Amino acid sequence: MIRFESVGLSYQAAGGARVTPHGTSSRGGWSEPRAGPEVLHDIDFTLPAGVFRWLLGPSGAGKTSLLRLMYLAERPSRGRLTLLGIRVDTAPRKALPAIRRRIGFVFQDFRLLPHLPIFDNVALPLRLAGRPEDQIRADVTELLGWVGLARRTGARPAELSGGEQQRVAIARAVIARPNLLLADEPTGNLDDTQAERLMRLFQELNRLGTTVVVATHNEALVARHPGAALRLDHGRLTGHG
Repeated sequence: MIRFESVGLSYQAAGGARVTPHGTSSRGGWSEPRAGPEVLHDIDFTLPAGVFRWLLGPSGAGKTSLLRLMYLAERPSRGRLTLLGIRVDTAPRKALPAIRRRIGFVFQDFRLLPHLPIFDNVALPLRLAGRPEDQIRADVTELLGWVGLARRTGARPAELSGGEQQRVAIARAVIARPNLLLADEPTGNLDDTQAERLMRLFQELNRLGTTVVVATHNEALVARHPGAALRLDHGRLTGHG
């Protein structure tokens, strides 16, 4: 499902400066973007299909950067990354959207479309996949009911609390039953009851075959649901299992 082999990640330096082959900075020409310092170093691990993994580590450890590689928001600066059977570090860019459609991602900042009601925000992945509208209505209605938002289907994101927006983002990420589900601090805006409902949803998806990776600082949640974990510190993998 996922294989990292000596993967490193550097972001482009601020300001968009370029570096010439002689090492001098330039604003134009055919020179390459200047890489900043590495934020992930020599990451090596393999995740089989159908597993659940916590992604743990202190703030600044590199958890979000690692998730961005798994979601194809970034490509490795070096090393090999295989995702859903595809070598994404060498795959052409036109091949990436099809892979990304098999991945659900719960963002920290929700990424909801403000002009759409929550029903349409959640329905969007199914519509992009060409599902019949009657099936979309049934699936979205059921899932919004499960996350406690059955009476808010017509509301727009700005009308919802942070916790409600988080639940909409979660529903959108899982509505298409992705092969891989990634979540970045998904319980940060939820109370304990909603966090437990979310974990039950993740566990049910995992039971049905979805590979799930959840990054969190919520030690109490991890203690209530112990399991194998990837552990990062200062951009290095310090534990796996």
